[in-house]
Amino acid sequence: MDAEITSLITAFTFILLAEMGDKTQLTTIMLSSRSSAISVFSGAILAFFLVDGLSAIIGGKLPDFIDCKWINLISGLVFILIGFSSFIYKNEKIILKNQRMSFFNTFFIVSLMELGDKTQITSIVLAAEFCSPIIVLIGIMLAFSIITGIGIIFGIKILRLLPEKYLKILTSILFIIFGSFFIYNGIFKT
Repeated sequence: MDAEITSLITAFTFILLAEMGDKTQLTTIMLSSRSSAISVFSGAILAFFLVDGLSAIIGGKLPDFIDCKWINLISGLVFILIGFSSFIYKNEKIILKNQRMSFFNTFFIVSLMELGDKTQITSIVLAAEFCSPIIVLIGIMLAFSIITGIGIIFGIKILRLLPEKYLKILTSILFIIFGSFFIYNGIFKT
């Protein structure tokens, strides 16, 4: 029983500290500033569960199937396209008000951000280290739930403080920066 509690607390602590202020949390802040909190939370949690949960269950086999270089390059291009499209489309508010679309947008974006991310690698390492993928997964999901909730609360508050025009510009710039970072990592670091 002590080993299970240790693996739960370790997974929770590592993920909570790794994700605090991370690009994924910033993304949930941006998405929740213009979308339904419920759709952003549920889309993000499902993405975390699938990407990091499968990583914990697989326990180290995922990098054998997917080359991080390609994940970074494709993710980078998608993020840059999202950033630029936000500048171009004036009707974005209509699209983001649809809960189903914001759920899928959040799921897609967070999934891309988590592939090859430090928390995915941490999930793999912790599951392999403790030989208890389900307990590690529970700790991971508890941490992601707290981090995502905090991000959504900040996102809702930001919407009240910033005019939508500036929020749209800030969001677009951050997506372009994240996309450029992914492409840089795909070309030079993998």
